[in-house]
Amino acid sequence: MLKLKLPTDPRWVNIVESNIDEILTDHAFCEQKAATNAISLLVNYPEYSDLVDAMTELAKEELTHFEMVHQKIKERGKVLGRERRDEYVNELYAFVRKGYKREIVLVDRLLFSAMIEARSCERFRVLSENIADKELAAFYHELMISEANHYTMFIKFAKKYAHGQDVDKRWNEYLEYEATVIAKYGKRETVHG
Repeated sequence: MLKLKLPTDPRWVNIVESNIDEILTDHAFCEQKAATNAISLLVNYPEYSDLVDAMTELAKEELTHFEMVHQKIKERGKVLGRERRDEYVNELYAFVRKGYKREIVLVDRLLFSAMIEARSCERFRVLSENIADKELAAFYHELMISEANHYTMFIKFAKKYAHGQDVDKRWNEYLEYEATVIAKYGKRETVHG
């Protein structure tokens, strides 16, 4: 379904398990950034009422996920750490076309968002299937389903607002580009790292 070109090596979970606190903090901030991204889309494209409605709901859901991850951190007797830079997301964002017509930029922003959701979904699947902590396995399985829904929603909106653009072609370009980006990661206890 996701069609990612480079799957995550399940051994990445060994790195994650060496520092659960780190991945939980990183994950919490990924959820916060996803909410911010949704808000940015509705602010920049207010003329698309259905997109505004969907992004409003998505921002709420992402903040709920932030709250859920923060609760997991507190249950472990820890506190939320400082925000980390997400180099993976920054590299993906560099692929978004800028300085083009609004419709072109919108499609790229939606595909950029879909790509992050797709990779997060894939990483959460790997976690849910391989992490020893059964509670976290169930938690990540639940979030995997949510990320898959977000991924398909962003693709659907990209196709709806394509205005003649070949979204499938551009999505394949994103998939190829993302494979070159993710190849550098998978060595740290972060969601995309």
